[in-house]
Amino acid sequence: MFERVLVANRGEIAVRVIRALHELGIEAVAVYSTADEHSLHVRLADRSVRIGPPAAADSYLSIPALIAAAETTGCEAVHPGYGFLSENADFVRACEDNDVVFIGPPADVMERMGDKARAKAEMRAAGVPLVPGTEGVAAPEDARAAAEELGFPVLLKAAAGGGGKGMRVVTETGGLHDAYQRASAEAQAAFGDGSLYVEKVITPARHVEIQVLCDQHGHILTCGERECSIQRRHQKLIEESPSPALDDELREEMESAAERACEHIGYRNAGTFEFLVGPDGSFSFIELNARLQVEHPVTEGVVGIDIVRQQIRIAAGERLAHGGRAGPRNGHAIELRINAEDPSRGFAPAPGLIERFRPPLGPGVRVDTFVEEGTTITPYYDSLIAKLIVVDGTRRLAIERARRALREFEIVGVPTTLEVLDDIVDSDEFRSGEYSTSFLEEAGARLPALAGTS
Repeated sequence: MFERVLVANRGEIAVRVIRALHELGIEAVAVYSTADEHSLHVRLADRSVRIGPPAAADSYLSIPALIAAAETTGCEAVHPGYGFLSENADFVRACEDNDVVFIGPPADVMERMGDKARAKAEMRAAGVPLVPGTEGVAAPEDARAAAEELGFPVLLKAAAGGGGKGMRVVTETGGLHDAYQRASAEAQAAFGDGSLYVEKVITPARHVEIQVLCDQHGHILTCGERECSIQRRHQKLIEESPSPALDDELREEMESAAERACEHIGYRNAGTFEFLVGPDGSFSFIELNARLQVEHPVTEGVVGIDIVRQQIRIAAGERLAHGGRAGPRNGHAIELRINAEDPSRGFAPAPGLIERFRPPLGPGVRVDTFVEEGTTITPYYDSLIAKLIVVDGTRRLAIERARRALREFEIVGVPTTLEVLDDIVDSDEFRSGEYSTSFLEEAGARLPALAGTS
């Protein structure tokens, strides 16, 4: 096992990883930009290294700075968290070149899966169902031909990334050129690669993902699904497990598909296979997130596995207890993302000073956060400030526990998504489990917290 690990991230995920390291008896080294000098993750770590100014490009995205921090503090491994360099093959190779273990998949797997078009080709070879679309990247003229063949609406997607960046829905030929230029420019800015590919829009659709853990000894463990259909601008707001859209037969088919894919590509460590589930129960691969997911606590809540600890153990060469399916899976878990955003202004980021922060307590309630009273939410990074996770014996009870916890959560100083989340979990659609990825577009005007917004 490692003695000292660098945590190459910030915010709630840095806090989460540091706690897991300490529970395993491992020293944690934090990195921070000047904007995060007084952040909780810096205080919790055994050591800390300042790596640059506030801009992510000069700090958390600086491979030389992170490698230097690992070397000067004698770290044997690096945990990247999610976002930033967590899916950057060049960072993985830099770690390898400097005899530092990267806690995640190998560089070659990450590179193949990071190219979304190439990932689709790999999944096709593994016998995993795919969303109809182009087999590789599409130039503007290719995108037009593909869209006309597939039929509108279609989705333009960045080949080099995810998280809703470089993505546009196009409903008719006349809007294709402008949408392509905007999506490509956004992808170039976010990932350094403006390449796009085209997919047919499946509607109504559910966004369901399968969590996997794979060790170096041939064990592939699938850990069930997460329902992630409550989204705004292709970014998730609420996740739950198990999915109300899946029965046992469909769940087994999806986990088997993920298992085949892992074996085919030689996957290792934690990863998530994302699928669209159509109204007829068919499912199609979207992408593989070759890293830890923001919503990993949902799976932890129902399968009883600490995914971050398992990541560290796998990277240290340890074996999973077994392959196959994780079990038993007990109860129902829901995660609600608390963002410093103003829903009345289209969920615009809302930086500022947190004057009061009182998270909820009680049975079955977990809050992952880096925020305390007096924390400044800066404009430099993601707007996520906390994740509220609730677990209870049934979905109905979990919903009521979520509502209770949301009402108890006090945050003063910046606008947040608390009220919108309460409206969503109390809506008829969410309570019934009959919702899709278009829920917020269709029902948003009926939610009190969004009434009168556009």
